[in-house]
Amino acid sequence: MKRQPYPTDITDTQWAVLEPELPAPRPGGRPRKTDLREVLNAIFYLTHEGCTWRALPHDFPPWRTVYNYFDRWKRDGTWDRVIDLLRVRLRKAAGRELWPRVACLDSQSVKTAYSGQEVGTDGGKKVRGRKRHIVVDTLGLLLAVVVTAAHVDDARAAQRLFDQMPSKKVARLEAVQADNKYHSPDLDRWLRIHHRGYEIVVLSREAGERRFVPLKSRWVVERTFAWLGRYRRLSRDYEHTPSSSAAVVKIAAIHHYLRRLYPVAVPDSQRFRFVGHRPKQAA
Repeated sequence: MKRQPYPTDITDTQWAVLEPELPAPRPGGRPRKTDLREVLNAIFYLTHEGCTWRALPHDFPPWRTVYNYFDRWKRDGTWDRVIDLLRVRLRKAAGRELWPRVACLDSQSVKTAYSGQEVGTDGGKKVRGRKRHIVVDTLGLLLAVVVTAAHVDDARAAQRLFDQMPSKKVARLEAVQADNKYHSPDLDRWLRIHHRGYEIVVLSREAGERRFVPLKSRWVVERTFAWLGRYRRLSRDYEHTPSSSAAVVKIAAIHHYLRRLYPVAVPDSQRFRFVGHRPKQAA
């Protein structure tokens, strides 16, 4: 790499993990000249820093080339394969079984930056935009993600989430923890009709409890939303289509998982510090 590195660039170790998962060049035509590692670096840069496609730094490949690879890998399932691979490696590193027994489900309403496909208003949260629906394991790792208009009922969107989680893919899964929004006879019926081996377990605060009390393992899904919130492209929904919006969520998760599996040393000079407050020294 001849340019100066960006903080979001992947390392040699991370690239060795990703390279085998990328599709081979199509047969026929001219040989591929684009450096796919630089394409990934550009996509991770855009997702983390929140710039537009046309504002990608000029030392990356042309923005249209980067976008075409982003869109192609979205359509052929490359992002899904990579996220499944990294999730399994993280679970093995944590000493867990490859597939979870319990999962957690929730949604997040976000504003859209401009008009696009499938935009609505969440009447409860007074947000006009879209909803991100995710299912995570008890480590907070993504199992499925769906983006809908903000007015779509959570229990109805959950059917699309579970459609990405057939029983043969999550054979050990027994329960999906959720809040009262997912207490739905229609959703329970859908699970029975499609022969899912897991059920919805609704968890809520005890009657009369007014304090904030984390509910069992359900808090991990909120932590996952916090992890994703570090990526500025997700501060709002900037994508024209819900499928692209879901792909950006997966890309943010992939970058985060790579950093957890293969940490990058940060120079002490780049570490964040609070300025103006120092603890008193002991006499």
